Amino acid sequence: MRLHLLSLSLLLAPSLALAAPKNIIYMIGDGMGPTYLSAYRYYQDDSSTKVVESTIFDELWQGMASTYPDDDTYVTDSAAGATALATGEKSYNGAISVNRQHIPIGSMMQLAKRLGKANGIVASSQINHATPASFLAHNKSRSNYDDIANMYVDYKINGRPVADVMLGGGIKYFQRKDRDLVSEFKQLGFQYTDSWQQLDTLTQLPALALLAETALPAALNSSQNAQLATLTTKALQLLTPAEKGFVLMVEGSQIDWCGHDNDIACAMAEMDDFAKAIAVAKAYVDQHPDTLLIITADHETGGMTLGAAGEYLWLPKVVQKVKATGRSIATQLKQAESDTAALVLWADLTSITLTEEEQAALLAARQQDEKTLRVLSNQLVAKYSYTGWTTGGHTATDVAVLAYGKWRDDFSGFQDNTQIAKKLIQFIQQTK
Repeated sequence: MRLHLLSLSLLLAPSLALAAPKNIIYMIGDGMGPTYLSAYRYYQDDSSTKVVESTIFDELWQGMASTYPDDDTYVTDSAAGATALATGEKSYNGAISVNRQHIPIGSMMQLAKRLGKANGIVASSQINHATPASFLAHNKSRSNYDDIANMYVDYKINGRPVADVMLGGGIKYFQRKDRDLVSEFKQLGFQYTDSWQQLDTLTQLPALALLAETALPAALNSSQNAQLATLTTKALQLLTPAEKGFVLMVEGSQIDWCGHDNDIACAMAEMDDFAKAIAVAKAYVDQHPDTLLIITADHETGGMTLGAAGEYLWLPKVVQKVKATGRSIATQLKQAESDTAALVLWADLTSITLTEEEQAALLAARQQDEKTLRVLSNQLVAKYSYTGWTTGGHTATDVAVLAYGKWRDDFSGFQDNTQIAKKLIQFIQQTK
């Protein structure tokens, strides 16, 4: 396959001229704009103390990055954003590591594989979703899920798939009537599980875990505690013996999905899940100082604001009491046996006392489709918490760049998303 040459014209920063990190942990909060980090700080705040406590995001914050695509807009989608973060090159919205002419652009994981490093991906979405796909595959459209999954097996470097560890969701794309990719991975020596309870059976590279038909359950709805942290821990266990080190990409995929739904409770639960995974990675760097941890987002989703309706107010305690995502609340309310039961259920799931007018609107929405009910549910939580949203899509807001380890200062200040990738690619090129 002909690869578009990686642009590596970035001048070496002082520490880039020194020994490169053996391992790179690259964590991407999909849709995680800077307001999400602020919201999480106040969401986690101990109200019994006068000072607002910092979070792990605050402790690691180094700079900011722009996210615009190579398109007729400044607003990127996840595919173009991930392409920039994986390759150091910009492309159009929808592109999976290809340029405008649909010529593949080499990714840092493909480079790492050629140089003898191991690669891993962890995602709370299906593992062939836009962000992980941009590190492993090439396609003119992010929507070609089956073709992207096929490429995870078919595209080999030195006779092996690009990824050595893949953990997340996506069974429906890898076990299909037309092709059983799981069996093909097993034939290539991959250990495999589709069960959280059997995750410990993955003991060595290469390994694959597909733990849901599509995406993993939303963190707020899941019975599995600390989903992303658990998978990050497993990935690091498997990758650590790699002689020449590794590149691991961990995506907090569903932060973005909560933003699209304008669901603040969902978003904070996903941020918490991502924060726990970051804590795992940070602890790993403490134990393995030859490792760099870099964290950023592909874009911001939803145009979130803390404060709304002209009030100088944001109430995270309202958010903390919500027990399920708007999607789950809508499903449960639709299934309630009566209007009375639905209102009791609403109170139990949200702890929000509605006015008579709002109760009537909720019951009227219950007679329509679940989307209508979900939208209203999220609007009510936003209203009572004073959370603002400007869109159900993405915005062009710059995103945070966080880092930890000896090389963290290379990511300080303002940069473009492609510069993050170029610096990491330069590190990988120094592999010995």
